[in-house]
Amino acid sequence: MVDKLHLQQLKKDIEALKGEKVLIRANKGRKKMIEVEGILENTYSNIFVVKFPVDRECKQFRCVTYTYSDLITNTVEIILCRTNTKVGVM
Repeated sequence: MVDKLHLQQLKKDIEALKGEKVLIRANKGRKKMIEVEGILENTYSNIFVVKFPVDRECKQFRCVTYTYSDLITNTVEIILCRTNTKVGVM
């Protein structure tokens, strides 16, 4: 179980990664997993935004929001590309 202090620390950890290149692994249900590299664009009190290119030329971008509870429940994983380390609840 994650208490309030762990959640606050998780939010601070994600906030510190703003602007970093990350790999997102998300469970989309029915055995569907996606893996996409993007930039951690912004953080808010309940969500964080990841921006990733739609095409190979990086001319169009898509922003996807995830909640901190997605990280806690392991529905979403964030891996920092620079160091190849997983960010989240341990």
